[in-house]
Amino acid sequence: MDRYECTICGYIYDPVEGDPENGVAPGTPFRSLPLDWVCPVCGASKEDFERIEEEEEI
Repeated sequence: MDRYECTICGYIYDPVEGDPENGVAPGTPFRSLPLDWVCPVCGASKEDFERIEEEEEI
């Protein structure tokens, strides 16, 4: 699953870990986060996140 980074503060949402402190279970993909979910560090909305391009391993 893709990870996403907050463009405001640099927080990284990792779907493997989820955001249990804010009611998001581990394994929740970014696209399935509630519309009112915000960055747990700075409060930015989902629109302020960008997908992290993962480097392919050879």
